[in-house]
Amino acid sequence: MPATRFMTLQRHILEGEKRHPEATGELSALLSDLSLAAKIISLEVNKAGLVDILGFTGENNIHGENVKKLDMFAHDMLTRAMDHGGHLCVMASEEEEEIIHIPKKHQIGKYVLIFDPLDGSSNIDVNISIGTIFSIYHRVTAQGTPGTLRDCLQKGLKQVAAGYIVYGSSTILVYTAGEGVHGFTLDPAFGEFLLSYEDMKIPEKAKIYSLNEGNYKYWHPGLKKYIKYVQDADNRGREPYSARYVGSMVADIHRNLIYGGIFIYPADKRNPKGKLRLMYECNPMAFIIEQAGGRAIDGNKRILEINPESLHQRVPIYIGSKDAVDKVEEFLRAEEVIPEMRI
Repeated sequence: MPATRFMTLQRHILEGEKRHPEATGELSALLSDLSLAAKIISLEVNKAGLVDILGFTGENNIHGENVKKLDMFAHDMLTRAMDHGGHLCVMASEEEEEIIHIPKKHQIGKYVLIFDPLDGSSNIDVNISIGTIFSIYHRVTAQGTPGTLRDCLQKGLKQVAAGYIVYGSSTILVYTAGEGVHGFTLDPAFGEFLLSYEDMKIPEKAKIYSLNEGNYKYWHPGLKKYIKYVQDADNRGREPYSARYVGSMVADIHRNLIYGGIFIYPADKRNPKGKLRLMYECNPMAFIIEQAGGRAIDGNKRILEINPESLHQRVPIYIGSKDAVDKVEEFLRAEEVIPEMRI
């Protein structure tokens, strides 16, 4: 029997903290609260297909309860699970325009939580994997005071921990606290996340490329040439990449993390600053992939080095296996950059 078979998420985090005498256990408790919210969201996601069957089609269900969209349910669940533990000074959600303050009746902590409650939620109706993405920082304002926007607008390099939860054929939580990447699968019988992927490493060479090729005509010329390059074999035995695109960032990056690949959501003529959000999606995913040995860039610079200017700032992203990101960067730099596509 493998030694890791009954390694729970909480035990794994606690054992990691034991290696750091200065650790207070607060990060462990924070991640434990997050995992509880993930379990509840997972249950609701798995019931999503029953909505029409059970007749929950109006504003109220048969019990007279207000029915919320699943993404708002996830937002509310995370907020309610995280606002009273005494670990946070402020939160930010992709579903909220402004920062989320901790209620005055609760203790103010030293951490900042930024999250996308349900990435890829447009795929719910067709039973495609979706997920939650989260990012944790130390606050930069004075301890004991309410958190501010300044606490949220930090470079990705400042992240203390980051992770995502995939709600698919199984529910998997992947996280890093700056010491490697580890994955845990939710066992519904025990109700616990059990270690299933220890010290995850993304293959250096990619086999897969993931992007929406329907936008081809709007792309940077260097990206067009790169995609032609990965689609072609050559006489030195290089095999073409396989195209795999779910349209859910969590699902696409999770697959590429395991098999080796590159996920691209570029700037283009219609979206010169890209579409994915730096704080909620790109920074946490970049932290995870770099910890697993990969790279993440916006086409010009490292994602984690970008100075955020606003809470919902959008950026292009090229993320995945080191070899693939190196190569797309080479193609982009070989072409003249279109001025309106600069960040």
